[in-house]
Amino acid sequence: MSNNPIPETGYLRLSQIIGAPRKNPPIPPIIPVSRSCWLAGCKTGRFPSPVHLGPKLVVWKVEDIRALIDGTYQPPQPDIQAAASSASGSAGCPK
Repeated sequence: MSNNPIPETGYLRLSQIIGAPRKNPPIPPIIPVSRSCWLAGCKTGRFPSPVHLGPKLVVWKVEDIRALIDGTYQPPQPDIQAAASSASGSAGCPK
């Protein structure tokens, strides 16, 4: 994380959060998980929900990512019906 400073406010794209080692220059990960693990965690509430700024632009609030790193992130309370219908577990992601 020392090579990838996080701004105080604003938004981060997925490649800034999980890293992009094949880019030139490579982007180090803030949270080292796979893309599928991150998206599954967003769906289950383990990770912050994305913000859709356009039809092809998805970002995450810096404040939510900072809270996740600090351990103070509180996922939104799930809807009772949605929680009953969702699958348990976090799609094979490490805890």
